[in-house]
Amino acid sequence: MRILFYLLSIVAANVVTAALAPLQFGIFIVPMGTLLVGATFILRDLVQNKYGRAKTYLFIFIALILSGLVSFMLGDTLLIVVASAISFVVSESADTEIYTRLKLPLAWRVFYSGIVGGFLDSVIFVIVGLSPLGANILPWEAVPAAILGQIIVKTIIQMIGALILNQVRSNGFDNVEAMK
Repeated sequence: MRILFYLLSIVAANVVTAALAPLQFGIFIVPMGTLLVGATFILRDLVQNKYGRAKTYLFIFIALILSGLVSFMLGDTLLIVVASAISFVVSESADTEIYTRLKLPLAWRVFYSGIVGGFLDSVIFVIVGLSPLGANILPWEAVPAAILGQIIVKTIIQMIGALILNQVRSNGFDNVEAMK
């Protein structure tokens, strides 16, 4: 089930981003799919927790192919699909490697690795995909707010996920297997 939820969250993030208008909080414009992208890092960590690092990279590769296909089918330009793929590979790999190396309780590993993954995903996608370097959707003046808005939302999602995992574990579930 973890793998299915992980893969579905990535596909859903693409669909939601394409189907719904972005949220606007003052100067911040945040695509609706960002809410799900934050959750994908948590789900990827749970996949890794069960299947290990090596198999997780296989699932990341499958997710990358699915994400690219869905994005392209939804009408994204090739430049946006490529920017999405680059940000996905870098952020998911960073999340995987940080999660692997941290010797902390599960909730803290999920939180810290997800913050780094979310940061990289936001910076890379906005600069490579949306800025004048990419598809030129955002002017340079809007790039910092776009990046910061996504980082804030992804960090909040990571915090909520980590709190939930911590609560599940402190309620007597010493093994996340109980979350199947």
